[in-house]
Amino acid sequence: MSRLRAVLATALLLGLAGCSTVPMTSSTVQITQAPGRPAEVVGIEPLAPEPGAAPEDIVKSFIDAAASTRFGHPVAREHLTEEAARAWDDETGIRVIGQEYATTVMPDSGTVEVTANVIGTIDDRGVFTIAEGTTLTQQYTLEQVDDEWRISDPPDGLIILEPDFQRLYEEAALYFVDPTGSRLVPDPRYVLAGEALPTTIVERLVSGPSPYLAAGVGNRLAGAQLRSAVTLDGQLAVVDLTNLPAEASPALNAAAAQLVWTLTSLRNVSINSVEVRIDGEPVPIDDVPDEQTTDHWSGFNPDAVPLETVGHYLTGGALHTVTTGEPTPGPAGAGAYGLTEAAVSVDGASGELSFLVGVRPEASGASLLAGPYDGELAPVLSGARLTSPTVAATRPEVWVVRDDSSVVRVQAGGPPQAVTAPTLPGLGATRVLRLSPDGVRAALIVEGPTGRALQVGTVVRAEDGSVALRDFRAIAPTLSRVVDVAWRDSGTLLVLAGDAGEDRVVPYSVGVDGWGLTQIPRSGLPGQPQSIAAAPARQPLVSANGTIWQLAGGTWVTLVRGQEPLPGMAPFYPL
Repeated sequence: MSRLRAVLATALLLGLAGCSTVPMTSSTVQITQAPGRPAEVVGIEPLAPEPGAAPEDIVKSFIDAAASTRFGHPVAREHLTEEAARAWDDETGIRVIGQEYATTVMPDSGTVEVTANVIGTIDDRGVFTIAEGTTLTQQYTLEQVDDEWRISDPPDGLIILEPDFQRLYEEAALYFVDPTGSRLVPDPRYVLAGEALPTTIVERLVSGPSPYLAAGVGNRLAGAQLRSAVTLDGQLAVVDLTNLPAEASPALNAAAAQLVWTLTSLRNVSINSVEVRIDGEPVPIDDVPDEQTTDHWSGFNPDAVPLETVGHYLTGGALHTVTTGEPTPGPAGAGAYGLTEAAVSVDGASGELSFLVGVRPEASGASLLAGPYDGELAPVLSGARLTSPTVAATRPEVWVVRDDSSVVRVQAGGPPQAVTAPTLPGLGATRVLRLSPDGVRAALIVEGPTGRALQVGTVVRAEDGSVALRDFRAIAPTLSRVVDVAWRDSGTLLVLAGDAGEDRVVPYSVGVDGWGLTQIPRSGLPGQPQSIAAAPARQPLVSANGTIWQLAGGTWVTLVRGQEPLPGMAPFYPL
């Protein structure tokens, strides 16, 4: 999965396999084999408490000591009373706080209070949950031990400064299988970087998806166990599993694809190929060598898009493409329907643009028209208000939200069907809904009492054919005046939202879990962007001041270089 987020800076190499987790304990078997490379520790470990340090300085030093790569955080325990050091559990999760925090010494109470802005939390499986905009207030009681101040009641888990978290922890994408069984879906996790990272990542992969994603994906490695630590031979990773059927099957293919895509996507460990073994023997997969690469599993590519995925937009109610600025074939391109929004689905078998839907304003509200890409369109749905339609690359269907709360999907050639989303109305009025390229997630802009907020939900498909949208989580809560959202790839969102420092709308990039919010330059834009479109390996598009622009090299440029901007609105990419 390609990522825009400037997430984790320099990685810290570790020497102990047992301390490369979040650091939480979750392995299902005892791994007795050490990593295959020499142990090495690089970086700066925190300092022990200074003799004679004041209570406030002991608390600050204790927080600094969370930035340690050593198992059990022994330096942090030196800041505690003997009893507290024995009882303190450093493996129950992490709270990431801003670098600037306040300490207050409470008079005559032996207590120091810490107040900090919380960036987010990491659970014992490495799952990040955004918490920006919330405040941590934590009190520490201190006692005199041999004339030195020590903390007697530390909160379990780690409180770590954001720069230290960026320095020590790596974001890794774990890949699970979408409901079609043919595409992988990323599930970001955060673990300490180092030699044991591949082993930790495979343990996390075997243990399953995060709670937010679990209902929407499958895990073909469920029930498997690692027989030994993952070993590296140059850029080859060897994974030896047990409790996994060794017979050739689609499930085994998907399991191998999960492992290969997950391990080769690690940033700070150079892995180009993976050998998957079951009970010591290479897996028997036809036409796939023992040393597997993502090329062998390209059919599972989480960010695959059809070759026909070229940008489209509307101008004067007519459908155009960004390649030439010319209208598309058929009545929609001729402006016969006066469309204000549109979406196109690509036929998975032929790779051709096939299913077109568009929104047409009506006196009573709006109608959704559907039909062949270059043919006649017919009304299939109406409402007082319809959101911009959205498609995914895995199914020939289009989703819209009717009257701010009812999610509806329309399959090519079929009638509209309701998508169950019982908790969505409670969040507010849904103004925008965008399916992820894999169709497993949906990004929504929901307008509630405090304004427009960005949410991500999971698409859950039942065996009886019913579909639900659930497990919503807030993303980038610090953004205000959220205007539009698009999927840059299967794990990254592009968002148009208000700039906190100025009265303007700017583009942002943010991870699907809310980590790595980054402002994208708006250089070249003639004014406020109103809508945004994106697709994997394609240049993002925006409409601004009634014209269409594309992002190239950090600057927004016209569709035809050196020429005037083309008039247009509502850009999108077919999938």
